[in-house]
Amino acid sequence: MMETSLGLAGIAALSQLLKPPESDSDSDEDKPISGTQKPFGPGSIGPPKKVHTAPVQDTKPASTKNCKDIWDADEVKEGGEFDDLDDPRPEPEYEIIFKQKVATEDMFLGMGNKTNATSSCEDIVVKITLPNTKYGDVTLDVNDKFLSCATPNYKLSLHLPHLVDSKNGRAKWDAENSLLTVTMPMVRDYDFLNF
Repeated sequence: MMETSLGLAGIAALSQLLKPPESDSDSDEDKPISGTQKPFGPGSIGPPKKVHTAPVQDTKPASTKNCKDIWDADEVKEGGEFDDLDDPRPEPEYEIIFKQKVATEDMFLGMGNKTNATSSCEDIVVKITLPNTKYGDVTLDVNDKFLSCATPNYKLSLHLPHLVDSKNGRAKWDAENSLLTVTMPMVRDYDFLNF
């Protein structure tokens, strides 16, 4: 065992370390918390928070905003311009069909990655029945999310269930059955089903 001599200063320092703290009647623990003094908690850690008093300014450039506009362009859903609650024309019968291209390797050999789910479909087909309507009376407008078909007797405003490529769609009129068939390719990201 090794002995060391502390000396008088070392013994005094050691006694200060081992001595219990004096209990005052004025200690902070015994005092009640007043309304002006905030309790110490997790929010008290770190530098004090700065309060910003500067007014918040509009971040949009003034050149694109018209003073007569009520809503911004991003606040109005696509196709909202066709919604008219006061229009007395009835909605025609329509049907939405998902269409996929199936080849022989999908059908007979089972080598393709196609399933019978809508996730394997390439096109959306909307069939609209417009009785007593001529081809020249049909007005059709297709956006990426919305289809609008209007005639003197009918009006259809349809939000599409999937994004479509409106530029490459096609429409076909069957005068014998008064049937308008609109075929639109779907826009989708590539995944393990669609590559």
